[in-house]
Amino acid sequence: MIIDTHCHFDMMPNPELYLKSQEAMTNISIGMTNLPSHFAMGYEHVKTYRYSRLALGLHPLYASEKKSELCLFSQYINQTSYIGEIGLDFSNEGLPTKEDQLVVLDNILFQLTGKKKIISVHSRRAEKFLFEMLCKHEIKNVIFHWYSGPLTLIPQIIERGYYFSINEKMTKTDSGKKIIDCIPSDRILTETDAPYNNVCSIKQALLNIGLNENQVFENFCRLLSSIK
Repeated sequence: MIIDTHCHFDMMPNPELYLKSQEAMTNISIGMTNLPSHFAMGYEHVKTYRYSRLALGLHPLYASEKKSELCLFSQYINQTSYIGEIGLDFSNEGLPTKEDQLVVLDNILFQLTGKKKIISVHSRRAEKFLFEMLCKHEIKNVIFHWYSGPLTLIPQIIERGYYFSINEKMTKTDSGKKIIDCIPSDRILTETDAPYNNVCSIKQALLNIGLNENQVFENFCRLLSSIK
């Protein structure tokens, strides 16, 4: 069983065909959404599947132009156990909207405080800011998606009880390998980030880092047990 904790099947050319193929293989797919309105469009379709789930998200790169959708986030927050993609992006692409991102994320985390959810976060060039906000709001059950931040922050993230989702592309870069080497095997989950990432074979990623599907399944089950 393959477990994809972070993909965007709603952005694929044929989401229904993709999900049916994953269901046939009993693969678990957690589909991120970039906006609450996207979640609203897809929820009724995805809820009929056994192994696929749709997460409620508001991507940081949309935070400025789509902050009006925070009301939709509030409307749908109780319809799913999965939240994502949310977070911060202070790369060159996201830096101009930094202040809006901080306001939007603070609002989202306030809504999530005390709720039992599994949360996939985007943290590009903003890892420390994001981690501090998660701690401030006492958010649990977080997965750092495609982490690319400082190695020195990883022990603090682990101490907080959080997880990391890794993809094949990470296992093929020097920086990615260094990050993965710092993560205990019991905190590793897998992802594709498809269709935005085309180097995304989970089987190959596991082979590259020397883990097997059962280990990741145990990690995922442990995370699931925390929201029951």
